[in-house]
Amino acid sequence: MAGIFAAVRQWRRMRTAVGGLAAGLAVVALSACNTGSVLSLEPAVDVGSQTAAVPQYAGMQKLVPSNPYMTQAAYPRMDEPMSPVEQMPASETDCRQQLRRLDVAFTDLAPIHEGQCGIDYPVKVSAIGNIQMKPAATLTCDMAATFAGWTKNELVPSAHWRYFSGVKTIHQGSSYSCRRIADEGVLSEHGKGNALDVMSIELNNGDDIDVRKPGLFAFRTRGFLNNVRADGCQYFTTVLGPGYNYDHRNHFHFDIKNRKSGYRACR
Repeated sequence: MAGIFAAVRQWRRMRTAVGGLAAGLAVVALSACNTGSVLSLEPAVDVGSQTAAVPQYAGMQKLVPSNPYMTQAAYPRMDEPMSPVEQMPASETDCRQQLRRLDVAFTDLAPIHEGQCGIDYPVKVSAIGNIQMKPAATLTCDMAATFAGWTKNELVPSAHWRYFSGVKTIHQGSSYSCRRIADEGVLSEHGKGNALDVMSIELNNGDDIDVRKPGLFAFRTRGFLNNVRADGCQYFTTVLGPGYNYDHRNHFHFDIKNRKSGYRACR
């Protein structure tokens, strides 16, 4: 009988030891999977080297910055390619055929929708023939085609006539950008993809023509910029540049705003 009681006591000690070992293993496993504190019940966080927060860029600027370059820096975009199954209307297909005839290097992007702003079928233009667009401009196809036609038919011939040189690069400061017109509260054509700001024009001969108002005796530059403004008014419904107001002191603004009266603003 004594032997039976001894066997029972030994079996109970073994069960207690096994239970303690299992509990210890469970605690080790839990601590290996959790970067927080088990005792304080703090949630775990990713402490890996690749952890990063991805900001969301949406909404509208209240004012047009006086320096368009600031728009690109403060409100960067992450462009997405157009879905291969995306269907576009015939007018957009025809417009892209026109871009190809004008030798425009472009990429179709996914639709952009940001509140009141956006482009249903945006294109990103990186070059017009041998002329580079820096940085690449996100526009509606109609604006891209209008700008390409002006570049090939007016800008390039004017550069050849005034400087005996071709155009190497068009430096732009703002294409699509969700913002309002300063002091008016009206949605800017930039917010529709119908506008482009040109900061400077770089020629093949090394000249870099700044759009800012030239000096008193810069006759050739003055004549060239006057041609840019005047010829642009034949293609765009709005051309604003240095001399119009302070916000446009360092660039030409071109857009194709649709006005019912057919009025063109060339200033």
